[in-house]
Amino acid sequence: MCNCGDKRSQLILSSSVAATPGTGMWSDVWFEYTGRSALTVKGFITGRMYRFPERGAVLLVDYRDAAKMLLVPSLKRK
Repeated sequence: MCNCGDKRSQLILSSSVAATPGTGMWSDVWFEYTGRSALTVKGFITGRMYRFPERGAVLLVDYRDAAKMLLVPSLKRK
């Protein structure tokens, strides 16, 4: 069976690189938690779970989820 110059593995590698967070057109956004206890927020677009374990915790949020994160009262853009 011909491997056609190993194009299949190159295609898989290139598609996985494009799906890596922070490699998109815009930069990811830092958010700081200002609430009293821990907070977990599910990203609206990516479905990623963001866990803020305590007040003052700072996390890097995928740029696609950032707009909805601004609607959470205890999160502020850093």
